Amino acid sequence: MRACVLTEYGEPLSIRSVDDPSPTPDGVVVRVEACGICRSDWHAWQGHGEWADDRVSRGQILGHEPAGTVVETGERVHAYEVGDRVAVPFNLGDGSCPRCLSGHGNRCVDGSALGFSSDAPGAFAERVHVPHAEYNLLALPDGVDPVDVAALGCRFMTAYHALAHRVSPEPGSWVAVHGCGGVGLSALSVARAAGHRTVAVDIREEALALAGDVGATVTVDATAECVVDRIHEVTGEGADVSLDALGRAETCRNSVRCVRPGGTHVQVGLTTDAERGEVSLPTDWMTRWEVSFVGSRGMPPTRYDELFGLVESGAVSPETLVTREVALDDVSDRLAAMTDYGTVGVEVVTTF
Repeated sequence: MRACVLTEYGEPLSIRSVDDPSPTPDGVVVRVEACGICRSDWHAWQGHGEWADDRVSRGQILGHEPAGTVVETGERVHAYEVGDRVAVPFNLGDGSCPRCLSGHGNRCVDGSALGFSSDAPGAFAERVHVPHAEYNLLALPDGVDPVDVAALGCRFMTAYHALAHRVSPEPGSWVAVHGCGGVGLSALSVARAAGHRTVAVDIREEALALAGDVGATVTVDATAECVVDRIHEVTGEGADVSLDALGRAETCRNSVRCVRPGGTHVQVGLTTDAERGEVSLPTDWMTRWEVSFVGSRGMPPTRYDELFGLVESGAVSPETLVTREVALDDVSDRLAAMTDYGTVGVEVVTTF
């Protein structure tokens, strides 16, 4: 099969022929019909993460937002059959540890990260293997397009987990989102569906326009005004919840500083080699005003039905964020475009 292989950090991915995967006894093989291109793929391509013992190794097949059709099943798999349409989460649990059994499979210490772990080759390929399939796989609702599911990818489900599970603001709360890339726009869409008022922050006119399209109450151009002052002006005391969807030191600190007393900052964006996993914070000020700092990663596979329910009801529309469909051969160029924030919305591989 054809696949995109990381051979050198920051250099074009190698499009090569590799062996088709075979299913383990508890796994399945999925023919990939769509796979989103995410900023986390860019981090992997750049070689980031060594400061957190999380650097993706050379030789890895990237891609972690796939949807497709089951083409092979292992002997112990009974819940899925050849021909089933499925989505694959990037955080793959083993399905048996205390965290998986308690509904927190995204924290599984024995799990894998699709497209990032050496034992979980990714989905920028014609086929992808999914281990522990009966725990990790998700059947697609009737009528849901694979491109829409790829747009859900890690973006919508990361945003949903952050705003529905890690924090649960009351309807009508102010939610600020710093960085209007895929996960930031998804967070704005999820927040709107939950009845929150939102502030979208970015430096790009196109991204802010798209934020307005998905329902941002207020948009803030970080190049034209002080982000923290503007958010306090708009919200009164500050945001109830503020989410850093980018991972830069400036956006993280702005997010922390813009919350109200007793408010919560949620960190979703991963840092670059400028921060190397460390951002200094106003800890005395956070203590004085009892500001909470919460990390959020992915979403447990067992709770995907909540998000699919929102899609089926029309409360969230991932397809509205899809700005481009590309071929496998285009992935390197699209990752390179992310270096200078040259992409808007969600781009999806649909031609393999």
